[in-house]
Amino acid sequence: MPIYFDNHATTAVDPRVLEAMLPTFTQVFGNPSSVGHLFGEDAKQLVESCQQSLATLLNAEPSEIVFTSGATESNNLAIAGVLTQRRRRGDHVVTVTTEHKAVLDPIEHFEHQGFEVSRLAPRQKGDPWAGYLDPQQVEDAIRPDTGLVSIMLANNEIGVIHPLAEIGAICKQAGVLLHCDATQAVGKIPIDVQKLGVDLMSFSAHKVYGPKGIGALYVRKSGPRVRLQPSILGGGQQRGIRSGTLNVPGIVGLTEAVRLAVAEMSEETARLTALRQQLWQGLQQRIEGLHLNGPELDRPGVRLAGNLNFAVEKVDGEALMMNVREIAVSSGSACTSANPQPSHVLRALGLSEDLTRSSLRFGLGRFNSVSEVEFAVDVVSNAVDKLRKLIV
Repeated sequence: MPIYFDNHATTAVDPRVLEAMLPTFTQVFGNPSSVGHLFGEDAKQLVESCQQSLATLLNAEPSEIVFTSGATESNNLAIAGVLTQRRRRGDHVVTVTTEHKAVLDPIEHFEHQGFEVSRLAPRQKGDPWAGYLDPQQVEDAIRPDTGLVSIMLANNEIGVIHPLAEIGAICKQAGVLLHCDATQAVGKIPIDVQKLGVDLMSFSAHKVYGPKGIGALYVRKSGPRVRLQPSILGGGQQRGIRSGTLNVPGIVGLTEAVRLAVAEMSEETARLTALRQQLWQGLQQRIEGLHLNGPELDRPGVRLAGNLNFAVEKVDGEALMMNVREIAVSSGSACTSANPQPSHVLRALGLSEDLTRSSLRFGLGRFNSVSEVEFAVDVVSNAVDKLRKLIV
């Protein structure tokens, strides 16, 4: 098997998370909505305990945690839930060109319905803060009819961390709702929804060593209370915001995964930072013509510790991917891999199509080691040498 370095796409389930989930398949297996008997009541209590735990970790209220099938559904529920509300402030939306497609595509859908969209461009290639969004851009873009601002906390391709607390203060001052896709950030950087000032926040379990198919949406209940138009109707679960039988095993897995990630965050951040530096320095020593994509690595708090994205000059991107099969890396977002077009994130930073296509994204994670990084340096370096000799 190849060595896995694609932890921004998904992660292996941590054995401790699996252990926490196992009783929900054979012991606490009741439907949380079946409160007429002990099996259902036990499942309901377990779900409520998970809501309380997640709320504590995020500085939210338990009733503000709405469980979904994952971050894509959470993003859609947040965006559509606000923009289909009759009481919305207006039909103007502000977002960023480097957002995940799970945000950009729903917003584009509403644009086709007559909404106006302002897509802000972050700092460009060559800037030490490339990919970073300046809060002043958000303030300048907000209008009296702005109904929603949607800006991610940490980018899934270049790892840049946006200044959400400052943006949140701007949105609050303007009376505009702020949605944040925090899929790549939860469990990797400290998150306090009150300090960030977000009104809606999406996240998922499978990015933090939890199971696939479970996520959540934080929905603020006060200051102001956020009202959403439901996208799934049925039994009225979760205050009617998102109906359907709750995925108890997934909810337990999500909660345990986030709990472990937060508890180990400080130590893991330092470890992943050291691994990334080892990887980048090793590649620089052996390969000429490397271009770092995103902000510089020596700026604390501006880039996820486990992220490295770089382009290689004079190498065909498809050939490069075919020649590094011993390691599992990515050339962009896993959610857009069916699209043959080059990464929209890298193009938004001003990279040429050639450099965009010859870029690799490493997502270093919990189970990667020093020896694996050394191996990756060898694999990539040898592949680049081989391909460049073919050109000559």
